[in-house]
Amino acid sequence: MRYHVVIPARHASSRLPGKPLLDIAGRPMVWHVCQRALESAAHSVVVATDDQRIADAVCDFEGEVCMTGAHHQSGTDRIAEVAGTMGWGDDEVVVNLQGDEPLMPPELLDRVARALHDHPGASVATLGVPLQAEEVFNRNAVKVVTDRHGMALYFSRAPIPWKRGEFEAGHKRPEGMYRHLGLYAYRVGFLRRYVDWAPAPIEQQESLEQLRVLWQGERIAVAIADSAPPAGVDTEEDYRRVIECMGSASAPPLE
Repeated sequence: MRYHVVIPARHASSRLPGKPLLDIAGRPMVWHVCQRALESAAHSVVVATDDQRIADAVCDFEGEVCMTGAHHQSGTDRIAEVAGTMGWGDDEVVVNLQGDEPLMPPELLDRVARALHDHPGASVATLGVPLQAEEVFNRNAVKVVTDRHGMALYFSRAPIPWKRGEFEAGHKRPEGMYRHLGLYAYRVGFLRRYVDWAPAPIEQQESLEQLRVLWQGERIAVAIADSAPPAGVDTEEDYRRVIECMGSASAPPLE
């Protein structure tokens, strides 16, 4: 199974500027993310950035970097540019690993790539995990419903499938419900089509980019993992949690 990992890494973050360069155990965060990817079965690992500071940091540890435009609205658009720059063929598979996921288990990268390889009719693959009771009515826990072949029917912030009678009675039993994990594998040919699509109405209503794929009639394969990976780094609190998980005594002060 051959696939590439692309790591979109932006310096401009409203909540935690310069995230990819934050120090974790003496290395920038982007180094740790690259290490997780290198521990997988990926054929290549490329950091995609529009910031020279990040590019310089990646070059310092001899990683591969691809400079992209600053105009991209999403990591998916940035990955599409990388695929074109690298000359990858339409049938090649690319996994999107966010640049703030230093604790991502490498086996999940292999798992999502395998899901796309195993479903030749799909353009995209992603992962789900069993939903927890406290997540049933949590709008930040995105739910996914699939058909019997493991292909996505819909994603929603609402509880789906709606357990009629059970939910009305106040029960929150999540059996048979799944939470979506935002880890994706794409075929390069799909990425070339995706960049020309306008946002879909259902995407804008739910604020879920993956619904653009279903709106266009493309198929998304969903593999079910046993458990979710540790959360990524969105806030200073997340950063300090990662520092603790990785065995450092304390995080350096943020400027």
